[in-house]
Amino acid sequence: MTLLNDTHNPALKSWLASANSAGCDFPIQNLPFAVFRRKGSSEAFRGGVAIGDQIVDLAALAKSGVLTGEAAAAAQAGAQDKLNALMALGTPAWSALRLALSRALREESAAQAALQDGLVPQAEAEFDVPARIGDYTDFYTSVHHATNIGKQFRPDNPLLPNYKWVPIGYHGRASSIGVSGQTFHRPVGQTMPPGAAAPTFGPCKRLDIELELGIFVGRSNALGEAVGITEAEDHVFGICLLNDWSARDIQGWEYQPLGPFLSKNFASTVSPWVVTLEALAPYRVAFTRPEGDPQPMAYLDSAANRQGGAFDIQLQVGLQTPNMRAAGQSDASICRTSYRHAYWTVAQMVTHHTVNGCNLQAGDLLGSGTLSGPTLDQAGALIELTTGGKNPIALPNGEQRTWLEDGDSVVLRGWCEREGAARIGFGECVGTVLPARVPQG
Repeated sequence: MTLLNDTHNPALKSWLASANSAGCDFPIQNLPFAVFRRKGSSEAFRGGVAIGDQIVDLAALAKSGVLTGEAAAAAQAGAQDKLNALMALGTPAWSALRLALSRALREESAAQAALQDGLVPQAEAEFDVPARIGDYTDFYTSVHHATNIGKQFRPDNPLLPNYKWVPIGYHGRASSIGVSGQTFHRPVGQTMPPGAAAPTFGPCKRLDIELELGIFVGRSNALGEAVGITEAEDHVFGICLLNDWSARDIQGWEYQPLGPFLSKNFASTVSPWVVTLEALAPYRVAFTRPEGDPQPMAYLDSAANRQGGAFDIQLQVGLQTPNMRAAGQSDASICRTSYRHAYWTVAQMVTHHTVNGCNLQAGDLLGSGTLSGPTLDQAGALIELTTGGKNPIALPNGEQRTWLEDGDSVVLRGWCEREGAARIGFGECVGTVLPARVPQG
């Protein structure tokens, strides 16, 4: 588990003024990673680090001679078109690069002149998915989400008996994961209308969001090698925002007996910036279970996980309709919650995933599942916010939404802030719905 060090000092300032602005997502205490290039260019994508409103180009940094030793090797690995090589290096290399960058970006650093020439404005950059994602596993870590959904389908037995014992998950589709700014066509598939004798085929009518966090695997484990709870976080590079779009009407017809398929495989969107676990160290909180709930089994339990295995990450969902966009209106907030409400931790997800020897690879993605809090306004999906479509959401411009409509954009945001620590953010994760393309038979 990462401990606090001088990179977390809230008094640190950067020679880049924008990094010192109040409310900045990317102060010197954050330093998240992404893959980028200049908009409209034929440049190769390469790794970068956010500072204020700029990007430190890792390819330029690696050539500058500013870094030495393990930090220089890590920067070289991060200069590739995906972050997999950097992710595979492990905690010592990530920490060495973070410390070297922190020192180089601080006020009065002798490296300022060398680094300034390698900065790229974020407004002039385009991004790609941060890693080559070999596998994607989506978990179900919010007991509040699981209970809310269960009440709609099983009011007398909303939470199945295995939920409080085992981290539930399923294997998703990696190839359709896109980066923020992604547009996708409304999915099509089979649905069973209420009271009908046979299913119909056509565009989804109950398109939903899922407010999630994505956990990028760092150091791999060998096939047959389980990762213990005390070592699990050493295999995690960092966390991003994730919207796992869902077609609820298609899902309702297809999910029995094996689970979701077409209702989930058409698109998932991640934020470009990956915030490292080291950057999140000031925002660790105790992992606790409600009184009367079973405690985790021994392989999912440790003193360190109980003391600080959870993270207090604030999360928000914004919705912008085409009419709002045309009128120059920004997105309207429809949900605000925190990751601290999750029933299972990052370490528990990794440990359970590998307990039978499954080999995770650098760049693999684990989804947290929809992150809902204990109250309705903290629900991370429309199916909860609208009680299965019965209660539309009222938007500030007078429009209503029960499910997503064509042209709607959804914006996920995440940040951490508390007294005595620097505020850090995740940026945005944006996706927009396009009209369906129905195959002609």
